Amino acid sequence: MMNKKTKVMLVEDHPEYREAIELILKDEPSIDLISQVGSAERALRILGNQLDDLIPNVILLDLNLPGKSGLDALPLLKASCPDARVIVLTQSNKEADVLRAVQAGAVGYLLKSSTANQIVEAIRTVAEGGATLGSGVAKYILGTLQTRLSQVELQKSLSKRELEILTLLGEGQLKKEIAQNLEIGVSTVATYIRRIYEKLDVQNAPAAITKAYRAGILPCVSDNDSAEDRNET
Repeated sequence: MMNKKTKVMLVEDHPEYREAIELILKDEPSIDLISQVGSAERALRILGNQLDDLIPNVILLDLNLPGKSGLDALPLLKASCPDARVIVLTQSNKEADVLRAVQAGAVGYLLKSSTANQIVEAIRTVAEGGATLGSGVAKYILGTLQTRLSQVELQKSLSKRELEILTLLGEGQLKKEIAQNLEIGVSTVATYIRRIYEKLDVQNAPAAITKAYRAGILPCVSDNDSAEDRNET
């Protein structure tokens, strides 16, 4: 028995690129390009009609569209056609666009510089339930995941008391003030601070606070209250 064809909708405003995609897909027996539209609004109208022969399995979505952008349209397309799987096909390799698209529900992200084989394989992969990222954008996702993992590990490495003291350091308190607030000795505070420096691999309080802010351990520092001006090294 023949496999069911994967129905594809292309949302792309450049006629030349639409024609290129049509040429790529027309000789693929397992893929059927059922519709081509130049705007997200047009795509949403088609999906809203709920006609079986125009409901795609895969949507190829450009980001830079006239009217509603691809990023803004993505969640609406998913809501209109929950079973359709979206592959972003764009010129943008901006990290923010990649992350936002994935967060909005895209299961694929390819640059328009991708080869014909890469586009076809991406369609097949997502149609079978997988996900795909072009080599030019995968590094952003991996980098973000690695950063988040390192932040989590950094926070886990600090004890509850160390987090308390680091927070007070971030508020600009001196060792004596921290000792009074926590009702512990100044020498004990100094010991905790030394451990914090070792775990964060820093040499002083300003560096520890800066690293903690960047890792998301501490909330954003106020410009009016610089810890660097008050904390002891």
